[in-house]
Amino acid sequence: MNGVSNGHSSAALQWKVGLVNYANKYLTAETFGFKVNVTGAALKKKQTWTLEQDLNEEVVYIKSHLGKYLSADKYGNITCDAGEDEFDASAKFVIEYATDGSGKWHFRNVQHGNYLGGTDENLKCFAKTPTNAEQWTVQLSIHPQVHLRNVNRRRYAHLNNDEIQCTEVTPWGQDALIILEFVDGKYALKTCDNRYLHKNGHLVENLDNDSLFSLAVKSGQHSGLAFQDSEGRYLTAVGSTASMKGRNKTITKDELFTIEDSHPQIILIAYTGKKVSTKQGVDITANQDEETDNETFQAEYVKSREKWAFKTIHNKYWTFDQVTSGVQDKSSEIKAECLFDLEWQGDGSIALKACNGLYIFNKQTGCLLAQSTTITDKEKFKVKIVNRPLLVLKSEHGFVGQKTSTNLEYCCNRATYNIIFMEPSPEGGSYRFKGTNGKYWSLTSDNTVNPNSDSPVDFILEFQPESKLTIKAPNGKFLKGEQNGLFRAIAEDQASATLWEY
Repeated sequence: MNGVSNGHSSAALQWKVGLVNYANKYLTAETFGFKVNVTGAALKKKQTWTLEQDLNEEVVYIKSHLGKYLSADKYGNITCDAGEDEFDASAKFVIEYATDGSGKWHFRNVQHGNYLGGTDENLKCFAKTPTNAEQWTVQLSIHPQVHLRNVNRRRYAHLNNDEIQCTEVTPWGQDALIILEFVDGKYALKTCDNRYLHKNGHLVENLDNDSLFSLAVKSGQHSGLAFQDSEGRYLTAVGSTASMKGRNKTITKDELFTIEDSHPQIILIAYTGKKVSTKQGVDITANQDEETDNETFQAEYVKSREKWAFKTIHNKYWTFDQVTSGVQDKSSEIKAECLFDLEWQGDGSIALKACNGLYIFNKQTGCLLAQSTTITDKEKFKVKIVNRPLLVLKSEHGFVGQKTSTNLEYCCNRATYNIIFMEPSPEGGSYRFKGTNGKYWSLTSDNTVNPNSDSPVDFILEFQPESKLTIKAPNGKFLKGEQNGLFRAIAEDQASATLWEY
């Protein structure tokens, strides 16, 4: 296969999804033998597929977790054993959308014109017209807290003046956090203050059909995701305020969005109690009492170097200055001088080591200098995550949620999540979590988590690479999740703790 000639390349958009059939079973790629069936009961690794869009054609490719592509022959037989350089036109599918308002998709094979469908072991691509058996519900296999970017305006969606507006050049602060909530095969868009986007553009407290949107994708030169409301109109950014609301019944560049992960955005508090800031100019200093965009930094993990970079509101990165040993807000790209080792100290604070191998310390004047060989209070900075007022936790076993509406104990293998309300402690470095009942998390006698405390209980979050974190409980142990759903503070150290997607 020539990856350039048919538009299929790594530059094309990719969407990780689960595909659910009429019997509520997930399309599954078995680990051995490249076998495919529709037997999955939940969206896990084997049920996760990547829809790869094409740069030139209005088609998609369906790739399994093993990196193999789904294909259909003229007899309707399904195979999934061709790799990146092996598949042909039989792997191209056109997406068609059900006309009954259900939001379901049909996959029509381009080469043979037949539709994909079936259940259990009987997966075929043989139907000439789609029936109930060829309808698929599409569930995004992503962490639901994201940034949305409008393709046409090249701006990010954020909460502003009781609307979601696509006006931010850089998604900054909690207002730019959008939660994609999966409900009955459709999606609701929830803001950081726990309200839903209505199709007419205003925000509402309660979810109904007017706040649910079906997904659609568009390939070709302008690729992206679109949200269709109950009247068949697609969300777009309207007017000078770029307010999101349903308007047009066709998809153009205006109606397309892309999804990006939300990096942790943090405030750093020095031992003096002052916040690290860019307010003074190019120099990064710890001398502010207030908490504004100038005191907020985005922590980005650079996987290839196993180090961290810190972006400022000015769309630049912290940069070590070799002449002064100070830290400045001046590089528009991540260079060697912008990379730092981040070391958690176990008390909600971090120490940062610059590229000269020395730790940053805070002078009494507020200046930050990378000149220390050891870690004392002056090298410690308490961390306050500011863009997660609502927390959704996910592990390899599923989402964190309460067992039932009456048994509020938390488990970690749920197909759906419960929103966790997160409050930073006043002094920074730790957090208090609230359940949907308004009570605080606390530990029971067997170290499980239950929202039954009237007074705040402090937990420590330590964010890790690739949008994951560990949670240290009041008993000094880390939260660990198990396949059977147990969610307990029993891990002795970070290495044995569960990494939670957030």
